[in-house]
Amino acid sequence: MTTTGADHATALTGPWWWSRWRSAVLDGALALVSALECGAEGIPFARDAGVPLSAGIVFGLLAGSVLLLRRKWPIAVVLVSIAITPAQMGFLMGIVGLYTLAAAELPRRIIVALAGMSLVGMLIVTFVRVKQDMARGDLTLGDWFVPFAAVTTSLGLTAPPVLLGLYVGARRRLMESLRERADSLERELQLLAERAEERAEWARGEERTRIAREMHDVVAHRVSLMVVHAAALQAVARKDPEKAVRNAALVGDMGRQALTELREMLGVLRSGEGIPGRTAPAPASAPASAAVPLAAVGVAAAAAASRVVEEDGPWLSELDVLIGQSAAAGMVVDLSVEGEVRSYTVEIEQTAFRVVQEALTNVHKHAAGAKTHVRLAHRVAEIAMQVENEPPPEPASAASAGLPSGGNGLVGMRERVLGLGGVFVSGPTDAGGFRVSAVIPAA
Repeated sequence: MTTTGADHATALTGPWWWSRWRSAVLDGALALVSALECGAEGIPFARDAGVPLSAGIVFGLLAGSVLLLRRKWPIAVVLVSIAITPAQMGFLMGIVGLYTLAAAELPRRIIVALAGMSLVGMLIVTFVRVKQDMARGDLTLGDWFVPFAAVTTSLGLTAPPVLLGLYVGARRRLMESLRERADSLERELQLLAERAEERAEWARGEERTRIAREMHDVVAHRVSLMVVHAAALQAVARKDPEKAVRNAALVGDMGRQALTELREMLGVLRSGEGIPGRTAPAPASAPASAAVPLAAVGVAAAAAASRVVEEDGPWLSELDVLIGQSAAAGMVVDLSVEGEVRSYTVEIEQTAFRVVQEALTNVHKHAAGAKTHVRLAHRVAEIAMQVENEPPPEPASAASAGLPSGGNGLVGMRERVLGLGGVFVSGPTDAGGFRVSAVIPAA
């Protein structure tokens, strides 16, 4: 991971205005060299100006020490170097000051103005000095040498540090921009990771709900009927042996059917069949969560349910069998079908069957012995179903079989119907019974 801008800023701990100790040591060394240079150049300046040597040396030392402030006040350093140019001192300070000025984040007009002033000052001073040397006979070259020396010297001491400073400043600003961009991208990636985790958590919750609904629909109804038949078997075992044998056979058939469907679903979940991207089983040492990711378990559950639907149903044509099983358990069920019977998609057939199945299961649980009316209507653009039970004949019969209830049946029915764009309504009736109604689009 890259270092963020905040971490980079907190890591810079230099003295005073310096960002790092290394920068402070470098500026101190440059200021010391500049002070020694200006102090040495102050001796001929004092002789030419007719002032004491000590005054010239002290002046040079003070002027050269100004280079220590180049990072804090680069404009002041350049102005001082321009001011002492006529004394022919501060060449190092002028070069370093122009470089620092050009590299600093200052308006270009200020950089150009100060660089131009330094160039003109150096040009004039060099021109005058070379002309004086030629007048004294120290130089015997032609008159062309005076402007040539002035121009080349001024450009040589001004242009390179300015150009180098502009390049370094532009590169520094580019690096800062890239660092800020990297920090911004890192924050965006972190935000995306957090959102992805939230979506994954939401998907895991959805898959858990989906798995619970599939398992509930597959097993709950037949197990409920098994409990009802077992209670009836216990009641008539001694009085009516033949009926007890029939009830025992029904319990066995329903148990085998429940085990078959449960084994079918668990087999798909265990083998990973139907899970996208699953090509090989996970190693034996891998945990269960790694072998079958939770996000893929819901896909497997849906695949298992779809496989059960395609091979064994449930189909709406099997409502007679479903109602017959409830009737065999002692429930009085009245089935009425309206409209022209036709086939629907697998999802619609399964959802409609599960709604009726779960509604009958709830009657077994909460209103045992109550008369129940099942109505199925085939319409042009939709299919409607309604399961309504009358009040139970005995108030205590609701819990006579001892059937547990998790409260997920109505929730699962609602989720199934709404998932297909339908309408689901459930609630007690005025007569004291309970009604479950659902309408599913046929498209």
